Amino acid sequence: MLDVEAALAWARAEVGDIPRDAADDIIAHASTKYVKLERVHEIEKDTEHEIMALVEALAEESAKGGSYVHFGATSADILDTALALQMRDGLKIVRAKLDNLEGVLLELTRKFRNTLMIGRTHGQHALPMTLGLKLAVWLREVGRHIERMDQCSQRVLVGKMSGAIGTMAGLGKNSLQIQDLVMKRLSLRAADVTSQIVQRDRYAELVCDFAMLASSLDKFATEIRNLQRPEINELSEPFVKGKQVGSSAMPQKRNPWRSENISSLAKMERSFVSPALEGIVTWHERDLSQSASERFIIPESFIIVDHMLNSMIRILRDIHVNEARMLENLTRYKDTMMSESVMVALIGKGMPRQEAHRLLQEMAFESEDNGRKFEDVLVSNSVVGKYLTRGEISAALDPKSYLGMTRELVDSVIQKASSERQTRGL
Repeated sequence: MLDVEAALAWARAEVGDIPRDAADDIIAHASTKYVKLERVHEIEKDTEHEIMALVEALAEESAKGGSYVHFGATSADILDTALALQMRDGLKIVRAKLDNLEGVLLELTRKFRNTLMIGRTHGQHALPMTLGLKLAVWLREVGRHIERMDQCSQRVLVGKMSGAIGTMAGLGKNSLQIQDLVMKRLSLRAADVTSQIVQRDRYAELVCDFAMLASSLDKFATEIRNLQRPEINELSEPFVKGKQVGSSAMPQKRNPWRSENISSLAKMERSFVSPALEGIVTWHERDLSQSASERFIIPESFIIVDHMLNSMIRILRDIHVNEARMLENLTRYKDTMMSESVMVALIGKGMPRQEAHRLLQEMAFESEDNGRKFEDVLVSNSVVGKYLTRGEISAALDPKSYLGMTRELVDSVIQKASSERQTRGL
């Protein structure tokens, strides 16, 4: 807020509205070296107005410039522009960590491009895939969040110096030039037009973007938590043997606590969306109905998403991948997960699609219910034998032969993400 007051004084001196030495005096004292928080609080006890307390404290220190502090401005000019400065600094931190997360995922996608695993839908075994494909999906999701954050920043990081009601009347004939100078000095864009406040659709967009990012991190964390279950045991969080403790009661435990922490915090991040959207609504040119709530939700949304990004980067950087267990789980249910592949082969030899589907469903259930290899059930079926040889059945049951365009898709994602990172100078 002191930076904004200093920029205003400088701009007014630039256009000749106030003496240069008065502006210099304000600029020299617009720091917490001179304006003490304790003094601001002391004045605020009487004024019950935070900006007026700040103005009086700065005026006390500024001697010659004291009478020109806050000249022509309204409280929202200072508050909203200062908030934009804070959010700009915060977004630099969040963006850097998003870039870091993307880089970790890119490396993992390359590393596990060809690692076979079972794909699951509804929690059930579906078709073979690669871990690289799963990670490629996450990689592009993070890429979209980076794109959203960059686009959102253009709309969120704006300030204003338009005075009460937004008419600029208090700033006089040089008002447009003053606003332009203030924003250039602060390296912000000026809002095109405002009421007495910057419109809160901008802030709501950022909070919604953060909530979506948190939900993606929650999704990644939930998948890791599921795949760390002992009966699956395909992925697991890093665990430092000999130091880390999973449970105070059960020595064998390796709990996915970081992932659970991410999922827990995502609930909080999403809870900020409703008050952020409510904050868009205001009476006439301004009221304070959003002021108190956004003092919680904006800083907290930054703090929480920052912590979630730290945790996810830590998890993925040292994640344990159990490739042997992935292969074991892939073949655990007697090859029935290859039933679609066999169906495609039968249709290719002339069997009607619906007939092939019904027949293979019967044989898949027979294989599972009786503990027989799916291949043996297929080979012993006379109807299947009319269409496919044993060799063709074996070929259709090979998981490596039924990955479709997996490798091409993963390679395309790797190339696209790499190219985007290069454009961003990474």
